[in-house]
Amino acid sequence: MNPVPSNSPCGSGAPAPAPEDVVWSLPGTAAGRHASLLVLPHAGGNAHAYAPWRELLPGDVDLLLGQYPGRGARFTEPLPQRIGDLAGPIVASLPEDAEDLVVLGHSMGSLVAFEVARALTELGRPPRALIASACRAPFLPNPCLVRPELLGDDELVAAIKARGGTDDAILDEPELREIVLPSIRADFAIDDVYRYGGIAQVLDCPLTVVGGAQDPVVPVEALARWSEVTQGPAALRVLPGGHFYFQDRLAEFLALIAAAVQDAAGATSRQFA
Repeated sequence: MNPVPSNSPCGSGAPAPAPEDVVWSLPGTAAGRHASLLVLPHAGGNAHAYAPWRELLPGDVDLLLGQYPGRGARFTEPLPQRIGDLAGPIVASLPEDAEDLVVLGHSMGSLVAFEVARALTELGRPPRALIASACRAPFLPNPCLVRPELLGDDELVAAIKARGGTDDAILDEPELREIVLPSIRADFAIDDVYRYGGIAQVLDCPLTVVGGAQDPVVPVEALARWSEVTQGPAALRVLPGGHFYFQDRLAEFLALIAAAVQDAAGATSRQFA
């Protein structure tokens, strides 16, 4: 069984993308052993949006950023059609020297993060922890469908603006909008239909779930059920705000994330002490 669903460009005869274009590496500056935080963007998002996190994370945490097809250096690749088109290249491109890997996703990125964690577990190198932000548990149906195939460009832009997380200036500029809308449509189409139907408690790593108390897209009760996918300990944190709650509380959010990363790294160190 494939750890991640196939149908990615890499499996269709197209050249595999360069690993450094799929997973950006922004290392910390501290001496000694580092943990690694892999961040998977939201629907329509890209690695650029999360690069500023580097300045707010501890120096002993290496930041790895996933870049999906259809954006950045991967702009000319076929647009993704299934979750495996997003997760598969990430798994294949992770640096071999990434230590104490923690995988984090926001919104649809949490589903990609789950698939990456599941694939790594099946490959015998599970992550130290998984962090899911503002997303339903992967076995639940999407509670807030976008249906991009039924929306014109203006309607889709309105739906994106209602969720937040995307620079309105990009969406309001016709030439830029023409560039970004195809990948946004593709991502939302994947997010609409994705639903994990495999075995329960497929992971064994610790899990942290974070969401916004006023999130209109993902209600808190949908967050709580993430605990059912892992045999490890699970924690739920709810912060004030909507679907992109962390944008107004970034320092607090990243402090929470850094603590989860360092807890996972510390647990590993204690195991091998």
